[in-house]
Parts: sequence; structure tokens; C-alpha cells
Amino acid sequence: MLVRRIVVAVTLLTSLAAPALAQERLKTVATFSILADFVKKVGGDKVDVVSLVAPDGDAHVYAPTPADAKKLADAQIVFTNGLGFEGWITRLVKSSATKADIVVATRGLKPLKAAGGHGHDHDGDPHAWQSVANAKTYVANIRDALVAKDPANKAVYEANAAAYLGKLDQLDTDVREAIARIPAERRRIITTHDAFGYFRAAYGVDFVAPQGVSTDSEASARDVAKIITQIKKQKIPAVFLENVSDPRLLKRIADETGARLGGTLYSDALTGEKGPAPTYIDMIRHNIRTLSAALMS
Repeated sequence: MLVRRIVVAVTLLTSLAAPALAQERLKTVATFSILADFVKKVGGDKVDVVSLVAPDGDAHVYAPTPADAKKLADAQIVFTNGLGFEGWITRLVKSSATKADIVVATRGLKPLKAAGGHGHDHDGDPHAWQSVANAKTYVANIRDALVAKDPANKAVYEANAAAYLGKLDQLDTDVREAIARIPAERRRIITTHDAFGYFRAAYGVDFVAPQGVSTDSEASARDVAKIITQIKKQKIPAVFLENVSDPRLLKRIADETGARLGGTLYSDALTGEKGPAPTYIDMIRHNIRTLSAALMS
């Protein structure tokens, strides 16, 4: 009787412990919010994802903290963009002494040459996610890394990735159709951040960097005068100038050039949940709506 009670007790304890074991999630870290979104889409409820650079944060100038080193030390997989995007990641990995797998999500992609003059030191243009076709490579690399680390959930990761890749295929189609509706001669804008090279290459919108304007400081009246001259000379229909925050300068650009002042284009980071770009797909759709509104009118 006593033996039977012991067996029953052990069986009960085992059954109670099983769900807890089954619910244990793979601990992952992504360097920035766009990459974290990809990992969430592929990993689903089988992974915990921490983004080092928060939504609306700038990975270019990010300064890691001791808390970040702890996050890496606790992780099982660390996902990075690569291509020199996170200039601080090698030092952080070393200081954290993490045993995690370090996965470069752009593996297999051929980088575009980085545009010069904007203060970024990269191994080619790192903003590869701006092409939806490239985003599919990110997803495939993430899927393969999760499967290799957690083969027990291979079917889940593969199914999640397949479903998400289907959504990316539709997104790519929608972007191409939206661009096709814009007259070819109007597919030119000015933006102060050279983050759209892959978008340009994939979809045929010409992002022209303003000459003589640094992305690291507020544009002066002289800078704006240069931009006005450039817009008139190149007949650019729309302007997205993140660094020109003074509404008087923005009005001057509009008054003197006739160029439409576009809204915000999201390039390196998602927004918070209540913003217009809380996911990668939301970000691309927001950008294409914003571009279309500026270039079609």
C-alpha cells in the first residue's frame, strides 16, 4: 500500500512538472526592434525575445549598459544584424562572456555599398531589411538558428516562418503595385538618413541625400538654402527631412520649392505599440502610404 502511494505521488509530481518544462521558452536577444519583431514572428510562444535597442531607439549611437551584458549572459541565442550596423556588439559580447549562439541575420545577403558622408562606419549598407525580399532572408536565418538550437520545436518554427514568409510575399507585391501607380518622374525624394538604399534598389524610388548636410546636427539656414537649390535643380517633388525640426524652415522649403513636405519615414527602428509602425510589416506599409501620399499629389 505504501509503495502504491509513493508511485502515485511520484506520478502526480511528474505530471505537474511536465507543463512547466514544456512551457520553458528559448531565451533570445535581438540587437534592435526590427530584428526582434522577426524573431517573435518565427519563434512565437516558444521564445522569449529581448531587444537591446528599444522601439524608437537609434542603434547607430546606442551605448550598451551593464544590464545589456547581463541579458546577453542569460541568453541562449543572440541575433545581430551584422554588416557593421551594431558597432558596439563585439565589445558587448566579449564583456558579457555569454555562451549564447551569435547569429548574424544578414548571412548570405550581398550588401550594397554604403553611401558616404553621413557619419556611419559600416561594412557596406547595413539597412538590408528595407527590401522585403531581404527580410525573407532574415526570417530564414532566424528559423534555421531556432531549429538548430531547439529541434524539439522544429515544426513550430517552420510553420511560423512559412506563414510569415507568405505575408512578406504579399507585402512585397503590395509595395510594387503602390510604386507602379506613382509616375516614374515623381519617384524622387530627399531624406537626411541614408537608410533606404535597399528600398531604392528593390522598388525604384530615388532617395537623394541633401548635399552638404550632416545627419548629426540641426540643419542651419545655410544648409536649407543648399537643399532648396538642390530640389529646384533636380526637380524633386517631396522632402522628408528629419533633422529640420523648425517649422519656419520647413515652410521656407515648401514655399520656395513647391516640394511637398512628407511625413515621417521609419528606417532603423519600430515605434511603440501605439505608434504607426509597431511591427516590420506595419513599418513598410506606413512608409509606402507616406511616400505615395507625397508623390502622387
